[in-house]
Amino acid sequence: MSLYAELPTPAVIIDMDIMQRNIDGMARRLKACGIQHRPHIKSHKSAAIAQMQLAAGAIGITTAKLAEAEVFAAAGVEPILIAYPLIGADKLERFAALHMKCRVITTVDSLSGAEGLSEVGLRTGKPIEVLIEIDGGLHRGGRQAGEDARQFALTVQALPGIRISGLMGYFGTIYQNRGEAAFSEAARAEAALMLETAALFREAGLPVDIISTGSSPAALMCRELNGVTEVRAGNYVLWDASGVGMGLASEEDCALRVIATVVSTPLPGRATIDAGTKSLTSDKAHGRDGFGIIVGYPEVRLAALNEEHGFLQYDPLAELFQIGDRVEIIPNHSCVIPNLHDRVAGVRNGRWAEWIAVDARGCNT
Repeated sequence: MSLYAELPTPAVIIDMDIMQRNIDGMARRLKACGIQHRPHIKSHKSAAIAQMQLAAGAIGITTAKLAEAEVFAAAGVEPILIAYPLIGADKLERFAALHMKCRVITTVDSLSGAEGLSEVGLRTGKPIEVLIEIDGGLHRGGRQAGEDARQFALTVQALPGIRISGLMGYFGTIYQNRGEAAFSEAARAEAALMLETAALFREAGLPVDIISTGSSPAALMCRELNGVTEVRAGNYVLWDASGVGMGLASEEDCALRVIATVVSTPLPGRATIDAGTKSLTSDKAHGRDGFGIIVGYPEVRLAALNEEHGFLQYDPLAELFQIGDRVEIIPNHSCVIPNLHDRVAGVRNGRWAEWIAVDARGCNT
């Protein structure tokens, strides 16, 4: 029988048993280290999956964008950390409405951002809970660790309508590492930087109830995060070819796959599939080349993607594929895939079991 013959291709599937194993495994790991989990939902954008994470012990969720938070709040998923600057009158108006409906925390790294939140806190009569964002090395946002962050926090503390709850940092440079020793060292370094800044905050009388850090790699190395109160792992729930390339996951840990059909074999050693950038992703993988893993065919390379085509390359003497054959692909970056689809197929034991709605698809504002 053809692979998932009941699904039209290209089809995005999530193996529900693998995903549950990933969720439960991370929950056990963090609990053993005494660290709470506030998982980032950008990896799946699904209220149903978020509920699975909460059931496993997560203390809430993290979103990137306000629109995601609005969708998840409407689905009854809270508390929510919006880990993104809220800048502009339109965002503040929407945030004010959300703030009055559920428990929501956000981050701040600029005086203009803090003043906007202060105004919302005053207008609603409900103080805004904020985390001071620390630049974790990507330089995409955040205050510099140490005295810069402390002086900024003292300025924010003086504003009415705002309540500082602690610190948040994203140390995305951890993805540059390879091997457990290097990941462990990177996790120790991010924890040390956050704890040093937290100590300066406490010396100044600033509250530090929350020290929020951690990507999926850092969360896996949680034994190195002594003193951190919570992590925000996201990618772990699905994993992908990047996780495999970095040695953080195996193919068996990758819950999200794309099923594609061979639609052409124009030359020996070449086959074209019906999945391109609009079904997979053009993102490069950490630690490997190509655009995904062809499950069961380690010798086959997904060499290139057009919008609707994927190009397989392999030994021209090996007659591997015929028109109509189906292949299973682990994409380079799983977090991109749900946002390309309204729903994905939940599968068990090689068969479709349920549809999973991507509730926050396209929620990019």
